[in-house]
Amino acid sequence: MSIHVYNSLSKKKEPFVPLEEGKVKMYVCGPTVYNYIHIGNARPPIVYDMVRRYLEYRGYDVTFISNFTDVDDKIIRAANELGEDVFEVANRFIEAYHHDTCALGVKEADIHPRVTETIPEIISFVEALIEKGYAYESKGDVYFRTRKFEGYGKLSSQSIEDLRSGARIEVDERKEDALDFVLWKAAKEKEVSWNSPWGEGRPGWHIECSAMVKKYLGDTIDIHAGGQDLTFPHHENEIAQSEALTGKPMANYWLHNGFININNEKMSKSLGNFVLANNIIRQHSAEVVRFFMLTAHYRSPINFSDELLEGARNGLERLKTAVSSLEHRLEESAGFGETGDWLEKITALKERFIKEMDDDFNSANGIAILFDLAKEANRYLREEKTSKEVLEAFITQFIDLANVLGLTLHTQKELLDEEIEQLIEKRNQARKEKDFALADQIRDDLKEQGIILEDTAQGVRWKRG
Repeated sequence: MSIHVYNSLSKKKEPFVPLEEGKVKMYVCGPTVYNYIHIGNARPPIVYDMVRRYLEYRGYDVTFISNFTDVDDKIIRAANELGEDVFEVANRFIEAYHHDTCALGVKEADIHPRVTETIPEIISFVEALIEKGYAYESKGDVYFRTRKFEGYGKLSSQSIEDLRSGARIEVDERKEDALDFVLWKAAKEKEVSWNSPWGEGRPGWHIECSAMVKKYLGDTIDIHAGGQDLTFPHHENEIAQSEALTGKPMANYWLHNGFININNEKMSKSLGNFVLANNIIRQHSAEVVRFFMLTAHYRSPINFSDELLEGARNGLERLKTAVSSLEHRLEESAGFGETGDWLEKITALKERFIKEMDDDFNSANGIAILFDLAKEANRYLREEKTSKEVLEAFITQFIDLANVLGLTLHTQKELLDEEIEQLIEKRNQARKEKDFALADQIRDDLKEQGIILEDTAQGVRWKRG
């Protein structure tokens, strides 16, 4: 069996073949941190966390990068409205993002690069594009010559002529062509800026991801992902910049998740149905929100409503009840029942799960297999005598498959304070011995149990999330 991925670039499903056997380089466009994330912003982190987890489940070593846009027109506007420093605003909402996504079961990226930490690489990238004739300076701004890149429009399936006649093109006398897009913006008065060969300024939006991908993952990566709304112009412009510079494909596979509607209407501020993720989490719980998000295929649009979320809560509870019943039987009365063909049935369900998830990460069908597993478990529990081996096999399969989806179905005993301290000491020792894999695993295990570690100058502090 092999994984097949729907590639937004080719518009078809393709066998997944990584650049390097057993390894995956994956980049996901992160948020612009000028406010708390809304429920639409929460879908990409959940979806691509699931993709990452499944790739790891299938044996791949995944390097997962997701950025923060921490300087931007929206952030500057928010800072001015709040009377705060741009960096204070960005840091506050980055912390809020981590809080919300942690609650939603999203594993931290291996690296969360920020624009403000990538300025030298961005400037070098722009300089190289100018040298190759793909970019030019105009009154302190730098623009990309869109027409010079022959493949422009291949991701969004738009021709240059269509774009020229479209309404989305900004007319600016500083540009050679209305289609050209900005790489570097000249600073305005009292605006945060950096020194560059073109004067004081800051990066345009699109260039940051191209520079970050090249810096951390190389010229070509396996998977580049984000929301469907990023296809044009953001990802289209990324491709143009990166491939103009390197002459190589930026990414072999492009993944885009679908939109979210609220009560069958497109979510927007003008309609008044703009819902913050944190509010939904408080109302329905983070695990229910995550479960609900994964009950639809990631490329499909998804409709949010209180009724649908309540249905998701009931479905998740059914799975938890099945696991709880298995655990109770194992603790109380696992006898000497025959294994029969139950182990084969459990293995067959696992294989069905893999088959469904191999088909473009179909979490909706994967969850359907979990319900089939629960159905079989409940049938088994009706038997008078049960086998410890079968009970443990059911529980193990539930835990393993649920973990792929970032769900916790089994009963977790709350760690005592002294147990937490012992694990922290074990992690400290691992770090001293440069066993960073073990140190990261302990941190991630604690995080999954709601224990957040903070490395400070005074040592490690922890809190219950």
